[in-house]
Amino acid sequence: MKRACLVVLLATLGGCASQPCTLDAGDASSRTERLLFQNDLMQAKILASLGDEEGYELAQALLERSARLDQRGEVEFYRAILLIRQEASAGDILGLLQQAAGKGHPHATALLYKMHEQPYLLAEADPDQAEHYRLAYSQLDVARSGYPSFEKALELVSQLVVPPPSRDSSLAPLCLQYCQNGMPQP
Repeated sequence: MKRACLVVLLATLGGCASQPCTLDAGDASSRTERLLFQNDLMQAKILASLGDEEGYELAQALLERSARLDQRGEVEFYRAILLIRQEASAGDILGLLQQAAGKGHPHATALLYKMHEQPYLLAEADPDQAEHYRLAYSQLDVARSGYPSFEKALELVSQLVVPPPSRDSSLAPLCLQYCQNGMPQP
């Protein structure tokens, strides 16, 4: 069930990465560059969403490589997600989210709302700032189209920032045994 939710989450977030090529559409190098950008961004999203610390370094490298083509704040948003997963300071996270929201990233705007409303990662709630981000979201093109709704965006970012379940190291030998023998032995 968790994997199915992750697939739905990534499919929802995947729409943010599709941008038209800014160069001549017939230019093969532009198309290749855009495809590689989308691939790097999708891989970074998956690695950040899985919450596996071993993938954070690769996710960061992929985001770094994608940064120059990102116009919608996705790189900053996923850098912030990685920092949340690594329990970095709220100031660093806020700065990245504000940059992403400034570029019109809807999930960054929703997460900033969540941070100021609850408060999440902050010492205290700031209703004025929360309302500012709610209004900012309503001005985004995605909000005007109705997808994702503000409530759905909040739900999605809430799922994205939930700490991943800890690995149960007692299951590792059973998994290894299953792979080697086809089924675990009691």
